[in-house]
Amino acid sequence: MSRYDYDLYVIGAGSGGVRASRIAAGHGARVAICEDSRVGGTCVIRGCVPKKLMSYAAHYAEDFEDATGFGWQVGAVQFDWPAFLQRKNAEIDRLNRIYLQLLANSGVTLYEGRGQLVDAHTVEVNGKRYTAEKILIAVGGRPVKPDFPGHEHTLTSDDIFYIETLPQRMVVIGGGYIAVEFAGIFNALGSEVHLLYRGEQILRGFDADVRRVLAREMAAKGVHIHLHTEVQSVDKNGEALHVHLNTGESLSVDTVLCATGRTPRTEELGLDRAGVYVNEKGEIPVDHNSRTNVANIFAVGDVTGRIALTPVAIKEGHAFADTQFGSNPWCPNHENVPSAVFSQPPVASVGLTEGEAHTLSESLDVYISEFRPMKHTLSGREEKTLMKLIVCHDSDRVLGCHMVGPDAPEIIQGVAIAIQCGATKAQFDATVGIHPTAAEELVTMRTPTRSGH
Repeated sequence: MSRYDYDLYVIGAGSGGVRASRIAAGHGARVAICEDSRVGGTCVIRGCVPKKLMSYAAHYAEDFEDATGFGWQVGAVQFDWPAFLQRKNAEIDRLNRIYLQLLANSGVTLYEGRGQLVDAHTVEVNGKRYTAEKILIAVGGRPVKPDFPGHEHTLTSDDIFYIETLPQRMVVIGGGYIAVEFAGIFNALGSEVHLLYRGEQILRGFDADVRRVLAREMAAKGVHIHLHTEVQSVDKNGEALHVHLNTGESLSVDTVLCATGRTPRTEELGLDRAGVYVNEKGEIPVDHNSRTNVANIFAVGDVTGRIALTPVAIKEGHAFADTQFGSNPWCPNHENVPSAVFSQPPVASVGLTEGEAHTLSESLDVYISEFRPMKHTLSGREEKTLMKLIVCHDSDRVLGCHMVGPDAPEIIQGVAIAIQCGATKAQFDATVGIHPTAAEELVTMRTPTRSGH
């Protein structure tokens, strides 16, 4: 009989923690999990899922406009923010119940409360202590705010899903995917949106052409993008917020959203008591098996500082459980991970950017196509789609694929399989396109836009 209460204790019931606990329990392990918020984690409760629902709602603004070009006579339309919130919250509640049921059906014991390490084999929750042979940390991250005077008057992405009134004027601080997503959403829903970013272009880390095209299209849709711009302070006067900028300008708005990054939730976990190393960023470094510097303590998801994407955390949690409890060792692949930005229009990418490929000293052939989608020949909209392939000249292997435009995430998911399998440009060219679609452009681009180093 084991000298521990559990074979595995998971701290954090988000996507990675829930997957790991369920798989481990399926292998016969005695598993417990604790969560100090709602089961489902950031993605389900206050991240990807509610954001995607908001993105769907926002797209109807253009759909109603575009319908006229196709012969539909659409009357006066009006967006009801409280009604949307009610439906969105009901869906999040439903998903939360599903996650709770999944844990219960798997035989995982749930403890509601913040877990803290007492030592390498002991977790304390709500004053009670539980021992486990192995411990998995899957606490994810939390949004952070810049430390300027008046930052207490601003919101984070955790808050924005629950505001009671749709903002008339809004400032979004940041230039990453969360910032551009919410800027596009609220702009489409009718808010006047100012996106403030201190850098030279939005979406740092993405391909340069993607950044250029998205910024152009967002501006065309009405988002006011302020580059090389930082907030000096925020003053509150009644219901109005006055945002003072380093440019000398001031903006008067009713909502300020800080979307300037996230940090691991490693504070107050008792990691030092268990001897778990945490780096200067608050991340828990792990090896290829998600093991920390303490042999029986593991970590998956955003807290590790690897790739902060929900599907990656799920893969890591699954691999951990199979390896440690299922006699089926494997490691998640962190290369060629596809990603999407549900901006307006959406972005999706897989593989290397052109800049990254050049860093590897590859001799490249770069194929770029910018075109007006067929839909807009009747809608009258001037929006352009971007598709880009980056190909190694010597091996003909496709190193990266990037897209800005409608259905980009759905299209790139399929392309990601091909790139993961090492597909060549010749194989892309040999594939018959589906006509008429935007996606067929990926198999019909014949002449490089530019070549060489």
